[in-house]
Amino acid sequence: MKVPALLQSLTPQRLLRASVVVALLTIALKTTAWYVTGSVGLLADAMESLVNLASALFGLAMVTIAKRPADDDHPYGHHKAEYFSSGFEGLLIVVAALAIVWAAAQRLAQPQGLEQVGWGLVLSVVSSALNGLLAWAMFSVGRQHRSIALEAGARHLVTDVWTSAGVVVGIGAVALTGWLWLDALVAMGVALNILWEGVQLMWRSSQGLMDEAVEPEVLAEIHKTLEVFKHPTIRFDHLTTRRSGQRRFVDLHMHMPPDWSLGRAAAVRTGVEQALMSAVPGLRATIQLLPSNVEAHFDDVEDLI
Repeated sequence: MKVPALLQSLTPQRLLRASVVVALLTIALKTTAWYVTGSVGLLADAMESLVNLASALFGLAMVTIAKRPADDDHPYGHHKAEYFSSGFEGLLIVVAALAIVWAAAQRLAQPQGLEQVGWGLVLSVVSSALNGLLAWAMFSVGRQHRSIALEAGARHLVTDVWTSAGVVVGIGAVALTGWLWLDALVAMGVALNILWEGVQLMWRSSQGLMDEAVEPEVLAEIHKTLEVFKHPTIRFDHLTTRRSGQRRFVDLHMHMPPDWSLGRAAAVRTGVEQALMSAVPGLRATIQLLPSNVEAHFDDVEDLI
């Protein structure tokens, strides 16, 4: 998907700084909405915005660390720092969901009437619009920079928008029907919704930390690029891939005629590596040269192409 021109100059750090400001604004709006109405549903919505703020601050710290260059202690770079951001956000969401369930259970046992519903709904809608606009920007820039921290934040904001919509509908239903228990029920629905999202974020983060393979579309692009270099005298095998934050890595063996000079073989390998890294932005390719009559033996099954 093409990134809008307005967002092309934005970096993940700038957008996360903006998300901190938006989180503070939405906390103020939603807390005010809860204060004037007394709705536990709006209280749940405000608590989720606190999670947004904490996630934005932690995400900004992790993205800054991920941008650090490789050093002696981290020769492959610091790109995996973004996975900690995603996992931390997921954990915060789970904690917030449990707190919302507790508050909703108290209100379900002791229902209370709502006040100034109109003002509360207006404030909630305004905060949702801010979150929706920020989520759109974070999705666009996150895909451009392959930033899991931005994508995790965007997914959470989208969930926030939907839960806010549910809260608005629930409070409207309470005002129309007078059924006070609906407010607590809506809050519990919000909790279950964000709980599921928190678990998904934590799972995705764990997969990244365990060197998950690249996406299917990226792997297909790698195979497509290697097909260009295939020849009766050249073949590739033992192809493995992994993801590390914004980086993608591929390792493989390249078999060539044993009578080729080292210079000729190295020149072909350089061409393959450059083609792979041009086809997949952010990819780092490592190719081991082997004579065509030599096989490398591993415990895993060869990935022949």
